[in-house]
Amino acid sequence: MATIRDVARDSGVSIATVSRVFNHSPLVSGGTRDRVLAASERLGYWPNGLARSLITNRTHAVGVLLPELHGEFYSELIHGIDIAASAHGQHLLVSRATSTSEELAAALRSMRGRVDALIVMAPDPSASAALKACAGQVPAVLLNTADAEPAWDTLTVANFDGAYEVVGHLIGLGHRDIATITGPTYNVDAQQRLAGYRAALKGAGLHSGPDLEFAGDFSEASGYAATARVLARTPRPTALFVANDHMAIGVFGALEDAGSRVPEDLAIVSFDDIPMARYLTPPLTTVHVDLSRMGQRAMEMLLDIRHEGPLPAGRHEVMPVTLVVRGSCGAHALTNVQHAPRAHPVTNQAPRSIRACEPPAQYSVERAVAAQRTPRGRESSATRS
Repeated sequence: MATIRDVARDSGVSIATVSRVFNHSPLVSGGTRDRVLAASERLGYWPNGLARSLITNRTHAVGVLLPELHGEFYSELIHGIDIAASAHGQHLLVSRATSTSEELAAALRSMRGRVDALIVMAPDPSASAALKACAGQVPAVLLNTADAEPAWDTLTVANFDGAYEVVGHLIGLGHRDIATITGPTYNVDAQQRLAGYRAALKGAGLHSGPDLEFAGDFSEASGYAATARVLARTPRPTALFVANDHMAIGVFGALEDAGSRVPEDLAIVSFDDIPMARYLTPPLTTVHVDLSRMGQRAMEMLLDIRHEGPLPAGRHEVMPVTLVVRGSCGAHALTNVQHAPRAHPVTNQAPRSIRACEPPAQYSVERAVAAQRTPRGRESSATRS
């Protein structure tokens, strides 16, 4: 591992000057600062923020880099990370870094010397290269990354399996013309959810293709905009798989503005189960991701709870998901079914079992709509999470 002496030698300055650069001293010229930072990146040097104290040699801080900071998805994730961090005397330094490798690299550089370890959500395939270049020696856990990285622990969601299950649920209700609104093309979660959707249709011998796939970007606005294209298709789909709940909220708004009913005119299912999902009208059928638990698990992977030190890297885990059936698909859960794990499409690693709630095969769309008119609670107790 590179030391401060190596950086000083490589950049042609004194150790004191290198120290001033990482302490953000105004006494260092711009040219010297750039030369030192370039040398530190080239050598993989990451200064320890509390090496200055000579007591613990730790900052007791963990850097958290996420593509966004607003919205229920990220607030739930951060909440889980914070619960585990607080329990072990760690503090969080949270920053936003979009999917571009350049912005991620800039955010990583800003955390130099301030954190002992990192939790990075890296759904862009280029993010791993940026992390290697800027923080190759730092303990890190990558969330929703494209590939298993031998240098770090990774934690991903069973995206393929969840999409396969929820689309299979629509097929079980009798739907044969099922469209989807996808996430960003570069995003790993979106790619895996699209793959699960396609596999479910193929497995049932149903048509799939570009005419049923409508581009979105995981935002509410993109869901709203894509809905107009869904409704304009001839013949109009009878069901729609939306790749995340935020886009589904936009879909609900667009359908209301168009005078279309959910689920009578278009059955809707989605992915993530953000807290707002159960309060839509009708409540949203969606794949539940325990985001708070995911955040806690990321911190647990990062820290050795017994020794309060970084864990060895190289573990690759897949978070299980659960199908929660509510009113938007035109049916309610009749029973809980434990499904055997299916091989993961990217890691070829079997995730934990996915617990889904499905009606029997003979449960028709007509019966589903009739059930929708029956007075009942907003969500089946069998699937309340």
